[in-house]
Amino acid sequence: MPNLKDLKNRIESVKSTRKITKAMQMVAAAKLRRAQESAEESRPYTKRFNAVMAGLAASVGGSDSAPLLLRGTGSDQTHLLVVMTSERGLCGGFNSSIAKLARQKAEALKADGKTVKILTVGKKGRDSLKRDLGDTYVGHVDLSDVKRVGYANAQDIAKDVLGRFDAGEFDVATIFFSHFVNVVTQVPTAQQIIPASFETVEGDSDGSVYDYEPSEEAILADLLPRGVATQIFAALLENGASEQGARMSAMDNATRNAGDMIDKLTIEYNRSRQAVITNELIEIISGAEAL
Repeated sequence: MPNLKDLKNRIESVKSTRKITKAMQMVAAAKLRRAQESAEESRPYTKRFNAVMAGLAASVGGSDSAPLLLRGTGSDQTHLLVVMTSERGLCGGFNSSIAKLARQKAEALKADGKTVKILTVGKKGRDSLKRDLGDTYVGHVDLSDVKRVGYANAQDIAKDVLGRFDAGEFDVATIFFSHFVNVVTQVPTAQQIIPASFETVEGDSDGSVYDYEPSEEAILADLLPRGVATQIFAALLENGASEQGARMSAMDNATRNAGDMIDKLTIEYNRSRQAVITNELIEIISGAEAL
């Protein structure tokens, strides 16, 4: 049984830990509000942009005049996986769930004889995947010095990805991120961005017929690179909200667990202290009787 001093020191240590986790929970809650607003405000624009691009893509079809970003290289041998995670930990299973989804995708592609290349955004994903898939690692985007992710960051990532595509380094690109639902639910998601894939959502079209000037091919050639940046930016915003939500939940659980541990240690301390007092009383009484 630990002595009273050890128990008292342990209680003070857990109390200090609880103060830290409580502070981190409050900070995450404050950041979550802004991150959630940013993610939710971007969804209507992204949804409408994809609807317009889906209409343009449908009008062009798979013709040879379609931009390369839309029709693809004609092969799916080499896949680039862009794995987006956070720069910091202490956010529960947020990073590990994204890395797990990317790892499963990579293993499935390798089993089919495909070539896999991994580009990471956020050092937690890099640290997790480089241990198992170090031979497929081709690059990393560091956002540790960025206080608030903006569209310019998404453009930089898109420029890197598009540059690799133009150089013929891969045929298919897929981004991995976490879709924010609420504080306790974040869904790991994989989304193909090259070749561009747009799904027409029922109810988006009003039945109107549009004439495009210049041609659909020219418009797509200009908008598709922006579409890649838009999808990456939306993923970064979803990731930001998911990270803060996961951190808030994780720190709340840690605070509760610290409180439970303090209660148990306090009970143990009181029992030990009572046992010491009882022993001292027995020794005093025994000594008095001996006289």
